[in-house]
Amino acid sequence: MDYYWELTEVTNKTIDYAFEGKFRLDMYEYLKSCKFTKGDIQTFLESDTAKSITLLIYDLEDYLEGGSDSMHQQLREAYGHLGKPEARKIKNYLEKILQDCWRYEKEKRTRKRRKPSK
Repeated sequence: MDYYWELTEVTNKTIDYAFEGKFRLDMYEYLKSCKFTKGDIQTFLESDTAKSITLLIYDLEDYLEGGSDSMHQQLREAYGHLGKPEARKIKNYLEKILQDCWRYEKEKRTRKRRKPSK
């Protein structure tokens, strides 16, 4: 069974929870417990969901940087209700989600060596 859709749904809910100040999911442990395949993770990392997480991270970085141009004004309107400490927590959490996926995918790429039989 292809668990990609389940992973996408869980991730989208996790993002919503993060903006409510709830950081519940440890992505790496979730991936391990559900035994996702390398293919599922690769598909997820190339998906629109992962791309939108990356864009959210960039937006939050720009919001935290601040500035007076029109782009930063739009970001203040979009994320100003969070406050910078909360925005920083969300950004770090989203980065960890992607890092956990990359880490899990990398571990799935490496083959485990068998001990030679005697």
